[in-house]
Amino acid sequence: MATMMLLFVLILVTRSESSPLPPASFYDVLSSYSLPIGLFPKGISNFSIDASSGNFRLHLMSPSPCHTQFETRVRYQGDISGKIFNGKIENLTGIAAEDLFLWLPVMKIQVDIPSSGLIYFDVGLASKQFSLSFFETPKDCSVLGDEDDQRSDVLLEGNRVRIVESKYATVLREGSIDDDQRAIS
Repeated sequence: MATMMLLFVLILVTRSESSPLPPASFYDVLSSYSLPIGLFPKGISNFSIDASSGNFRLHLMSPSPCHTQFETRVRYQGDISGKIFNGKIENLTGIAAEDLFLWLPVMKIQVDIPSSGLIYFDVGLASKQFSLSFFETPKDCSVLGDEDDQRSDVLLEGNRVRIVESKYATVLREGSIDDDQRAIS
């Protein structure tokens, strides 16, 4: 009887040690994928991640879009999703970077060779290069004001580009792009 009890306790201990613990925060997830924790602002209320596929979804405490300042401003929607890999995030939704008074959707974030100290934000038409040092710690995220509603968004749909005035959702320009029209800044 004592042998059976000891065997039962050993099985329980072995199972609890072998099952991985879920990450405590999304910042822990970023670190485990060799990404800087400051890619997303303070105030992540909850998140989910499928460890087998890398698909994730996170929610910010602010239900309204907010922005934070790096080298340029970055806007975060309340709901953000993507697919995380070692050193990069693809299929991003819910993040935009400002460039020349336009908000460009960030579709991919990738760390260059870590020793280079560079990270790239792919905004479809171009790839923005930043110093990794901007993303060492999560920043506060300020709720957008009326002045931000006056700006334009660039929407990418396949190889089609639409420039839309944010406040009234009015299409200002439309066109198409080819791979040779992409730029790096």
